[in-house]
Amino acid sequence: MTTRSLYDWFHASAQEYPDNVAIEMSSATLTYAELQEAVERVSAAMLENLGRAPKRVGLMTSRSLIGYISYLAALRLGATAVALNPAAPAVRNLGITEDAAVDFTMIDDSSGEGLDEYRAKTDIPLFDMTGDRWRSFLLPGGGTAIPDIIRPDLDEGSYVVYTSGATGKPKGVPVTHTNVSWFLAEVMKRYKLSPDCRVAQTFEMCFDGSILSMFGAWGSGATLVVAERGDVLTPVKFISGKRLTHWMSVPSLISFAKRLRALAPNSMPTLRLSSFGGEPLTVEQIEAWTQAAPNTAVINCYGPSEAACIVTAYEVPANPQDRIVTSNGSAPIGTVFDHLDFVLFNDEFEPQEDDGELCVRGSQRFPGYLTESENIGRFVSWKDGETRGTLYDGSAPISDDLWYRTGDRVRLEGGELVHMGRIDHQVKVRGNRVELGEIESVLRRHPSVVEAVVLAVTAADGEIDLHAFHTGAEVGEDELTSLTDTLPVYMRPRAFHHRAEIPLTDIDKVDRKRLLAEFLEAQGVR
Repeated sequence: MTTRSLYDWFHASAQEYPDNVAIEMSSATLTYAELQEAVERVSAAMLENLGRAPKRVGLMTSRSLIGYISYLAALRLGATAVALNPAAPAVRNLGITEDAAVDFTMIDDSSGEGLDEYRAKTDIPLFDMTGDRWRSFLLPGGGTAIPDIIRPDLDEGSYVVYTSGATGKPKGVPVTHTNVSWFLAEVMKRYKLSPDCRVAQTFEMCFDGSILSMFGAWGSGATLVVAERGDVLTPVKFISGKRLTHWMSVPSLISFAKRLRALAPNSMPTLRLSSFGGEPLTVEQIEAWTQAAPNTAVINCYGPSEAACIVTAYEVPANPQDRIVTSNGSAPIGTVFDHLDFVLFNDEFEPQEDDGELCVRGSQRFPGYLTESENIGRFVSWKDGETRGTLYDGSAPISDDLWYRTGDRVRLEGGELVHMGRIDHQVKVRGNRVELGEIESVLRRHPSVVEAVVLAVTAADGEIDLHAFHTGAEVGEDELTSLTDTLPVYMRPRAFHHRAEIPLTDIDKVDRKRLLAEFLEAQGVR
């Protein structure tokens, strides 16, 4: 396979399909030629704004046209894109800006409620596209000198995505151009992406599922159709109205639409392929979706951010009788891509035949976290024939032969891998990966809190709710709520519970299973 930069995936399509629609939004529709010209003008303005080519560009934007243009403009200058979450508090985005050594941050009217605080406290330049400033970039420039495309080292970062960190500090995951190039080449084939496709963008840029939508479309000459916030909550109306061929989202959107009784049979006839990931995809969800979209293939995909978004994909058989019935009622996640290696380990890092923690290496595996100390314990050294692997201790550089620990337990059933849950305390909440330890560390900052434990509890409707338990003096809910205001909304506990003590195991570790059982019993759930 020919490896290329992330910008080159877009640029090649712009050269081959200049008159195809590249992006469609409520604010504007641009062809590939028009989008490329806007990207060129913005890249010139970025260069002028900083006075040099940037290394890393922050993008605090949500579903805005100038946000997508700026993303491509940063890549055109050879920079690494660092998407910030407009829904997150300013303190979190400020921390990521510093950690990632961002040169400047692009802001616009979608930058969120924390923009004023971010603007006041950041010490880096801002590329201000608020108001109507961005509109001039859609018009031909008056003699503006367009800089040459800067070709990056393909083993350097194309983008950085931040995941929740166990220590209370988000972890920066740099994904190289080589990593993402192998990923895109694989999904182009599996998803049958072509110039006549209309691909939904339901993800925010700070979630790496957006890479699949954006560059899956732009790498194939297809149209990226960007969903507004309300469109995501009413997918049938959006899909039918926009005549979408490809849908990509978390599975919980199916349950939400089903609750609203919005999945009428044959209501989405244009869909050819629907891809779900980030959460378990259930049999019930598949049946509801395919009745509404009778012409769609369904792919259940899986992958960590640390391996360029997706490493497995399972196409659900159209005939229900041909589908694998799994032990946990979810669809299989498929098999690991052929160009990657994988191994399953037990708790002692002994290789297993069909059940264990999934560990991967190969062309999609990232080179290690931005903060090197975060790499300790996240990789395993093991060679075929050895009885046991060895945890990476940080004493040597991250080498290509190390296996990345996904933290996910999988089981081989019917020749396909089935996701059996997290092996640690990391959970998925509405498709977002959350380290419970980060929330716990925030709660422990209160001087009256001695211990804090956060549990993920499945609610009656199947969604995940976070419940926080704490010992020490009783603390008002409003005080604990104010502490968690520094976290994104999806990481804030639904309720707080004071306890005299937290149950422990025989070796004095927190007994989370017992704590959960006691909580459910108190709630009348058995």
